[in-house]
Amino acid sequence: MISFKNKRFSLLHAIVFAALIAMLTFSLTSFWKERQFAAKMTVSPTFSCNYNVKRMDGFKYIKPLMFVDEECESDALMGIKQKISGIIDTYKTAGDLTNASVYLREYGHNEWMCINEKDKFDPGSLFKVPVLIAILKTAEDNPGFLNKSITYNKKVNTGKTIAFASKTIQLGQSYTVRELLTYMIKYSDNNATILLEENLNPKVLQKLFAVVGLEVPNIYAAQYQFTTKEYSYFMRAIYNAGYLSADDSEFAGQLLTECDFKDGIVRGLPAGTKLAHKFGESGSQNEKQLHESAIVYLKNKPYLLTVMTRGKDNKKLSQIIGEISQAVYTDMLNEANATL
Repeated sequence: MISFKNKRFSLLHAIVFAALIAMLTFSLTSFWKERQFAAKMTVSPTFSCNYNVKRMDGFKYIKPLMFVDEECESDALMGIKQKISGIIDTYKTAGDLTNASVYLREYGHNEWMCINEKDKFDPGSLFKVPVLIAILKTAEDNPGFLNKSITYNKKVNTGKTIAFASKTIQLGQSYTVRELLTYMIKYSDNNATILLEENLNPKVLQKLFAVVGLEVPNIYAAQYQFTTKEYSYFMRAIYNAGYLSADDSEFAGQLLTECDFKDGIVRGLPAGTKLAHKFGESGSQNEKQLHESAIVYLKNKPYLLTVMTRGKDNKKLSQIIGEISQAVYTDMLNEANATL
């Protein structure tokens, strides 16, 4: 017969034994977790993405930062990349599109993706944006330059057929450089552009290309081609205020919001959406090219979209750009709403 005293002694042993088991289990679990953590910290990743850093030259003691880019596309943008690739393939199959390239950068996480990244296009009036930047850089070095008056007294035949014409300066009239910039960007006026280029030192434009890491253009060359990613550097330079002063970058951005072209990226956006953009058309009778680049100010998720296209009809190409714009906006809006 077991006494009450012996029962109490046995119960105490059981409690002590259970506590020892619990302590041992906790210790082993902690040890194992520490080993797993250490393994994660010491094992080298199987894949890493390098960074591309662009800095501005031309200074003695400083080297201002222009861009810091991951060289790898974002996994988070692969869904929209697939959708856009589907749109492109559909129009190519229908014969409405020869080829297209798309560059997208969202500024919430500074991620990017590109379709047909190596394909080059003749920018047409997209080239007016680097001219805008070069003129403003000239004005920074020459106060009062924007108020300089220039008379338009000789019409130049560019030989280009324009599908999307707007307002133009008038022969015999005088305009300030600031007014000519408005005509060049807002109305994509080639005559205003020619006057500005005649009053621009080519070295200023060439330096801009060198700073952003592009091949310096030959001023006597018939054309200069870009990929969508390359061209986007100019829009990014304005958005980042990495080349011009903050005030001049703001002025350039404001001008780009006044662009009156509504047949491309704008047609894929809800009415009233704020964007800074520029379009360009080029090509020949046999092949048309239509392009557009825009910074779309979407809530807490602004993004840069550059689309370059080749095909037989500019109106159809503008429709394609609009459809791509709509797909991107919808995807970006869903992401923006998910983070609120």
